[in-house]
Amino acid sequence: MKPFAILTNRKRAIIALVHSVFFLGVAGVQLAVSHATALSVQGERKVSGTIQLAIYVIVTTSLLVLLAVSHCAREKLYFAFCAASACFGLVRILLGDPVLHANILRVLLLGGAVVTGTIILCEHSEFRLR
Repeated sequence: MKPFAILTNRKRAIIALVHSVFFLGVAGVQLAVSHATALSVQGERKVSGTIQLAIYVIVTTSLLVLLAVSHCAREKLYFAFCAASACFGLVRILLGDPVLHANILRVLLLGGAVVTGTIILCEHSEFRLR
């Protein structure tokens, strides 16, 4: 098995898992209360929409780079879940999602990231589950 390239120790695995759990919560709240409309350069929400778009582009690009740099299968799977979730968030900002299909997928993908991150954390922990 190839060694980890990014999540090389317990501290990094914890930080990654905390991020995944936090963004799973954000996606869950958005799923419960938000019906996204497509980004428009006209209207009252153009500044906030543009900021959200920029954030999603940066996050998606960063996660795709981390996916490309990662070595072992578990690490690649973790970053693939995260990158796919960010990509669906980007699509949701651009096209809107009045019936929340993209947000349901984001929640499922981030749930997969949390499970995978937990497995990675257990591999780095002193007390492994058997």
